[in-house]
Amino acid sequence: MKNKLMALTLFAAVSAVPLLAQAAAAPAEVIEGFTDTPMQPNGKWHVHDPARPQPQVVTPANSFSHAALPPSDAEVLFDGKGLAKWQKAGGGDATWKMSDNYMESAPQGGGIRTRGKWADFQLHVEFATPKPAQGGGQGRGNSGILINQMYEVQVLDSYESKTYADGQAASIYGQSPPLVNACKAPGEWQTYDILFESPRWNAQGELTKKAVITVLHNGVVVQNRYELTGCTDGINNAVPWRTLSKYAAPHPPECFIELQDHSNPVRYRNIWVRSMHLEANQ
Repeated sequence: MKNKLMALTLFAAVSAVPLLAQAAAAPAEVIEGFTDTPMQPNGKWHVHDPARPQPQVVTPANSFSHAALPPSDAEVLFDGKGLAKWQKAGGGDATWKMSDNYMESAPQGGGIRTRGKWADFQLHVEFATPKPAQGGGQGRGNSGILINQMYEVQVLDSYESKTYADGQAASIYGQSPPLVNACKAPGEWQTYDILFESPRWNAQGELTKKAVITVLHNGVVVQNRYELTGCTDGINNAVPWRTLSKYAAPHPPECFIELQDHSNPVRYRNIWVRSMHLEANQ
């Protein structure tokens, strides 16, 4: 009888293992995104696909180009002393909040864009997402660097916060996830160093050169001469949100730069731009 009781006890314990394992299993991770959108040109992923692999996390150095002084041929767009170089997206003087050498997007205040335009430029931008962090995914520290209101480098708090890969911080929104996730914690100042080559069309309106972009995020290369497939979805009428990127009507190579208002109080400082003089040296 004693042996039978031991056998029954052992059987019960072994039988309970799968139930205990099931109870201890962590719930499946849910990442926002869409699977009813068109496939990307590579045929692997939907636009804003939650299954697209998340970039590897890399811890950036404490400082790379933070507080970088502009080169002699650069134009300073914001140094904390005023918004004279900026205007509202619809025209009129920019009205973003200014404090302690930074500016901050105003709730529902709309984006602001430069009064000037540049072709084939180098852009330095420093930004900080809200601390404490609020929300998650696309609702957490969302803004963007918009070029000609056509091409977007995403600004987002992706520090220990996941979203669809082609929409996280330093992505070319809707097209190219960053090579790695180099985000700093909420509230810390971060840098984007962007090299943008404007697209070109011939006299017949045929695209002869796609836009090309390189991005360093906190000193880490996250976009390496990526050829844009067209306009970013959702930032102008040419390409509605969640649709496939395409180039709109031809435009001059000179482009304005816009800071997007996405209803999150993102801060910006130390912004300057310079021409890369590509055509002069070709």
